[in-house]
Amino acid sequence: MKKTSTRLADGRELIYYDSRDDVVRDAVDRRPLDPTVTSSGIRRDVLLGDAVAIASHRQGRTYHPPADQCPLCPTRGERLSEIPDSSYDVVVFENRFPSLAGDSGRCEVVCFTSDHDSSFADLDEEQARLVLDAWTDRTSELSHLPSVEQVFCFENRGAEIGVTLGHPHGQIYAYPFTTPRTALMLRSLAAHKEATGGENLFDTVVEEELSGERVVLEGEHWVAFVPYAAHWPYEVHLYPKRRVPDLLGLDEAARTEFPQVYLELLRRFDRIFGEGEPPTPYIAAWHQAPFGQLEEFEGVSRDDFALHLELFTIRRTSGKLKFLAGSESGMNVFINDVPPERAAERLREVASS
Repeated sequence: MKKTSTRLADGRELIYYDSRDDVVRDAVDRRPLDPTVTSSGIRRDVLLGDAVAIASHRQGRTYHPPADQCPLCPTRGERLSEIPDSSYDVVVFENRFPSLAGDSGRCEVVCFTSDHDSSFADLDEEQARLVLDAWTDRTSELSHLPSVEQVFCFENRGAEIGVTLGHPHGQIYAYPFTTPRTALMLRSLAAHKEATGGENLFDTVVEEELSGERVVLEGEHWVAFVPYAAHWPYEVHLYPKRRVPDLLGLDEAARTEFPQVYLELLRRFDRIFGEGEPPTPYIAAWHQAPFGQLEEFEGVSRDDFALHLELFTIRRTSGKLKFLAGSESGMNVFINDVPPERAAERLREVASS
């Protein structure tokens, strides 16, 4: 992998990740952009103990542009975009409309391919591995920023999810705090460790799922399963079999196998609702251990956390979406219409021939 860092016209950082070492990336951003001005700030909810990012400047972000004006496609002639070069493998740049900025963290965009009409599931294994390497590198770099405690790599796919740019891409949020969802996991981890005299909860979950009926697919180094208490109609958790706290901890064998397993998983997601259905909308979210101090989670260290990816769709059946209504939005109590065992069975049924 070759990494080339440059700057856009407004001062934001842009990084090319190339599979070939002989690629030269010296294109200049020719757009007449003013310096980026953001108004991002973090407010604490004293009743719930969580945080809300206030980012009013995002009201003006790009919203469903036509394909010939996509800002994530390469620059071609006088059609200028966020990527100055005329082609790229994988590229990462600072978001022009970030939810988090400055002392409040950082937001980046990850473009998986220059092909506008593609998707992650269409990538070959070499390209998917390059994305994994880019996620890993950004996790490492962002973890060293003084304002960052947790790095979150994710992909939103589909207009139903709220995606405003159709080009295949994901994002990376670098938070200045441990996120509420991760804090819940750490508290459960600490409680289980104390109650069992040192047993790791993540290891227990993976061990139980490996011997159960909810495994969707399994490789030598990864396992994907529908969790026992799945919140979403079709939800799969993907774990490396050797517990590591973050993407940096994966060994070469796990990195090599990841594209095979993950691409198959995404392709099954596109088949679960049958032929002729539009691509399945989904969220794919990497859960990594925070880089900040964990004193509030007594007895737990970073190495106790287990890196994993959670993949889920809001589509519950053909033509119908799962909406977060009163119980889910008002009380955070999910109601799942699809039994996890049936979801796992369905995802096994649509294995590629």
